[in-house]
Amino acid sequence: MPDPPQMAPLPIARLAAYQRPFTYVGIDYFGPFLVAVGRRSEKRWGVIFTCLTIRAVHIELACSLDTASCIMCIRNFINRRGTPREIYSDNGTNFKAAEKIICDKAQTINFNAVQPAFDDIKWKFNPPAAPHMGGAWERLVRSVKTVLYAICPARKFTSEGLQSALWEVEFILNSRPLTFVSLDSKDDEAITPNHLLLGSASGYKTVFKTTHTVQHTWQAVQEFADQFWRRWVREYVPDLARRGKWFTKRPPIAAGDVVVILDETLPRNRWPKGIVEQTILAKDNQVRRVIIRTANGTLQRPVAKVAVLDVGCNGAKQSHEESSFTGGGMLPPKSTDCPADPTQPPMG
Repeated sequence: MPDPPQMAPLPIARLAAYQRPFTYVGIDYFGPFLVAVGRRSEKRWGVIFTCLTIRAVHIELACSLDTASCIMCIRNFINRRGTPREIYSDNGTNFKAAEKIICDKAQTINFNAVQPAFDDIKWKFNPPAAPHMGGAWERLVRSVKTVLYAICPARKFTSEGLQSALWEVEFILNSRPLTFVSLDSKDDEAITPNHLLLGSASGYKTVFKTTHTVQHTWQAVQEFADQFWRRWVREYVPDLARRGKWFTKRPPIAAGDVVVILDETLPRNRWPKGIVEQTILAKDNQVRRVIIRTANGTLQRPVAKVAVLDVGCNGAKQSHEESSFTGGGMLPPKSTDCPADPTQPPMG
């Protein structure tokens, strides 16, 4: 079975305090849903955008999975929430095509007539077959479905009705508490994404009461935002920063290792085998992605989906394991004794 490396530290996108909401965004599709159009039914998909910092949610409705529809959904999101600095997603073909159009500076299409330049956006993709690396938005997709089926368990939507229902779900999720909910009425209300988006969990804004003059009310507004971020750092981040699993460092996979690639869609005796051609180091010098040469081509996979077989370059592997816990990022040279044909790895 795979031996995943130590869980990585949280990325900057998850800890970007005092940044505008939706500066760092994760995006994913969910569905499809059948909607009534006249006497026929058509498919619609939901597109979820989640702020990776304050966990706010924005939902769009897509009529298809093609690139044009994907770009329109991103454009609608930007018009309402502003231009993100970084977008994270899986390797969907529509995301790949949209990234080439949005982030390619050589494009002649004028996407920037009103909004800031799309060239400022960086799009980052998780490795294939690594849904656990997109847990920040995959978990919220489940929450969207849970709330949607709870408020409309057996309703047949029109396109307009589905859009309205998704916006209701969006508001409910943005009202969820991020911190501990106290039973004592004297304690502060648990912070929610809506506190920063709308000013309160429910979106209701009370009459502004302050001793400041009208000219200085901006100071009170700024203080409200600062208070949110202080509580976010003090109450939310400590729970977020805990590792849930994969606590200790493991001997990393090395170039030349013979491996089996886990594929849940196939029986175990048909999982593909290959040889590791290249390892990709993360910022903490842990190997979390590998490029594998198989009989059907080259694949990139996360280490959590790769199991090393006890064959191949034992000498190089042993030497690398001895230095793996010292923090060294250098890999041993590839041995000429390693099997060169990935279609016929030695099985002992």
